Amino acid sequence: MKYTTTTGRNITKVLIANRGEIACRVMRTARKLGVQSVAVYSEADRNSMHVDMADEAYSIGPAPSQQSYLSMEKIIQVAKTSAAQAIHPGYGFLSENMEFAELCKQEGIIFIGPSPSAIRDMGIKSTSKSIMAAAGVPVVEGYHGEDQSDQCLKEHAGRIGYPVMIKAVRGGGGKGMRIVRSEQEFQEQLESARREAKKSFSDDAVLIEKFVDTPRHVEVQVFGDHHGNAVYLFERDCSVQRRHQKIIEEAPAPGIKPEVRKKLGEAAVRAAKAVNYVGAGTVEFIMDSKHNFYFMEMNTRLQVEHPVTEMITGTDLVEWQLRIAAGEKIPLSQEEITLQGHAFEARIYAEDPSNNFMPGAGPLVHLSTPRADPSTRIETGVRQGDEVSVHYDPMIAKLVVWAADRQAALTKLRYSLRQYNINSLHFHLAVEED
Repeated sequence: MKYTTTTGRNITKVLIANRGEIACRVMRTARKLGVQSVAVYSEADRNSMHVDMADEAYSIGPAPSQQSYLSMEKIIQVAKTSAAQAIHPGYGFLSENMEFAELCKQEGIIFIGPSPSAIRDMGIKSTSKSIMAAAGVPVVEGYHGEDQSDQCLKEHAGRIGYPVMIKAVRGGGGKGMRIVRSEQEFQEQLESARREAKKSFSDDAVLIEKFVDTPRHVEVQVFGDHHGNAVYLFERDCSVQRRHQKIIEEAPAPGIKPEVRKKLGEAAVRAAKAVNYVGAGTVEFIMDSKHNFYFMEMNTRLQVEHPVTEMITGTDLVEWQLRIAAGEKIPLSQEEITLQGHAFEARIYAEDPSNNFMPGAGPLVHLSTPRADPSTRIETGVRQGDEVSVHYDPMIAKLVVWAADRQAALTKLRYSLRQYNINSLHFHLAVEED
């Protein structure tokens, strides 16, 4: 299938600058559309599934990703050698790298993703928040000012309303963060946050934000095209996390009324339009117990959990990405995008449950999965006998299920997880009962 781009060029061949399950996922859609796929692989991935699936495959260096999957020059070189007109970055690696998007543009290669400026603006938290506030997207109220006097900070905390969060400006890893529930404890917590910030980052400057109690992580799938259109494909709830990593995702978010769903979607579209967004993106919100929501960040790529959205909307988002990159309009109007049923995704990790779920590596001695059907998808990048490498993310597959309602989907997820058997010398799959 040929797609003529806005520049009058066709996409007949796409290079997938990634590995594992996402590379295989993109190749399946490319094959369906009659578009040839080009794989790149490191020495560790020489015999992997994505290499076998591709129409052509090229070696790009040693196992460490810095020397292979993150090497922009090597990937551009393969695109030229193979005469691929477009590069799909998948997620992770170079997917949200502004320099890579810029380099593709300079070399006349279509980057399947948003513009470098959208990646840049959404990648800087303070910039993205001010763009969102200006576009009328709700943001967490806060104070990020220069005046660091106790009095000024205390006044802002009172204005925002307790509980508030004091955060080190240069924060990370939870250091220099304190939750303040009342005015009485403000001073003590401020001093404590400053001390820790000074020790950890040699800078005791802090910011203050409204603290969202019992937060939920709700994100909206959006799509934009080169013609100024943008739509939302409903939301996903990704609140089940371990070590700040999502492990189970679902769509739609449970317990949300249609009017809140519409507000969420429309806010996400405003966010996308504010940066002239093109392609697949996700606007992440934090939601409180009263269903008030606030912008957190925007992921300028396809998400790991995109299949749950595909299951409830009956779409192929990778096909949309390819069509939009080629200059076509979004395939459906907002009114035509309907929500049906409920879907869950469970990430399958190569981890050792007996050792605090630390990443495992080694040969997959035994691998059996549930049977795939229209309402059960196995998104995988491994086969029995493959080697799981220490060099990459331990997520090796995803199990996606759909049913008419949430309870039925949950029952199906539990049943399917029990049928998923992975055994290695170093790890096995643990099914956690809730």
